[in-house]
Formats: sequence, structure tokens, C-alpha cells
Amino acid sequence: MTVSTPSDRSADAAHADLDTALRYALAIGGLLVLMLPAARGSHGAIGWLPLWLVAMPAVAWWALHRFRLPAWRKAEAGEAAATPRRRRRGAVQARRRARPAVIARPMPRAA
Repeated sequence: MTVSTPSDRSADAAHADLDTALRYALAIGGLLVLMLPAARGSHGAIGWLPLWLVAMPAVAWWALHRFRLPAWRKAEAGEAAATPRRRRRGAVQARRRARPAVIARPMPRAA
């Protein structure tokens, strides 16, 4: 049994508020990119607009959930882990070959 402190509860509330804000930002940014041709372009000061309207809120939302993979990816990974993997042979690490000795020849003199 774990006991939650008031700071844990306030952190959970802040987490939920941030989650909601990021979902709204992602939805609004996606709609802007889909509906407004100008939102698909680039701005001189901030760069490519779909990056800031869609990709950055999506990555921030993903980071808020600590980079968890979707459930369907976990199911596939579990099935793949059940199949036996081939073992690699223990190979010896490659060694460098010795360079042949270079004999210094005198340079021909220009006239």
C-alpha cells in the first residue's frame, strides 16, 4: 500500500492539466495544418510551421507519458520475444594489418 502525499496529488493534477493542454494543442495544430494552406509553409522567424504546430506538441505529449510505446507495439514485441532468437557466433575482433615500411626517396630537383 502506498500513501500519497498532498504534493503527489498536486503533481498528478498538474500532470492531468498539462496532458489536456497538450492534447488540445496537438488537435488545434493538426486542424490548422489540414485546413489552412499557409500553416503548411514556413515562417522566416520560426521555420517550418507544421513542425511547431503538430510535431512539437506531439513529442511533448509523448515525453509527458515518459516515451511509452502504444499498446499494440507492446503486444507485437511480446510475441516476437516468444520466438527463439539465433545466437551469434563468438567471433574474434578484427586486427589491423601492419603497414608496409615507406622508404623516403629524395625529391627530384627542379631546374
